[in-house]
Amino acid sequence: MSMDFTDQRLSYEKGSLDQSSVPASPFELLKGWINEATEQKVKEPYAMSLATCGADNKPSVRIVLLREITETGIVFYTNYESAKGQDIAENPNAEVLFFWHELERQIRISGSIAKIDADKSAAYFQKRPHDSQVGAWVSQPQSGEVINRDVMEQTFAQLQSDYPEQSPVPTPEFWGGYEITVDNIEFWQGRASRMHDRIVYYKEADGSFSTKRLLP
Repeated sequence: MSMDFTDQRLSYEKGSLDQSSVPASPFELLKGWINEATEQKVKEPYAMSLATCGADNKPSVRIVLLREITETGIVFYTNYESAKGQDIAENPNAEVLFFWHELERQIRISGSIAKIDADKSAAYFQKRPHDSQVGAWVSQPQSGEVINRDVMEQTFAQLQSDYPEQSPVPTPEFWGGYEITVDNIEFWQGRASRMHDRIVYYKEADGSFSTKRLLP
């Protein structure tokens, strides 16, 4: 049975975005919007859809968590041997999307992607909750097939026994961070009558950013 959503409508009327008043740095606006989403109690405003595409030219997308905004890009952490890790190894380009329904806003970020320093990854891993550290070892290889959940639970229990609560869990070699070095960031603010505001920052040859307005 099909489902028809063609009569569903929502008018966006919560804000506006003026090209003449945006900051020179896209990272300043990115931080400002994330801070505002946090203040407005948007659930996990740092959650973002990550799109990758490997050598097979088949795109895939999933949710990951933003963990840092650097001077040149954004950082997240994952299993290097996961499906996304394989895509990145074959095609070091990616795009992420934030969508905050409560604020009627989207942010699209695209750029090149590469692993961050191993020591930095290890430092972050050791900050994670103990059970999350253990869980990273269970998920190996991430995206690999498992017979049933019992196998996962048994492995988790064994690792908890091997590494009790107060014992350090070693950082897996197959786990760490990626940084997307930003080439473009588009800020989208919903407006009434589908006359949305879209301002995109694009990187110039000298590394600076310029802006332009896009049609909705």
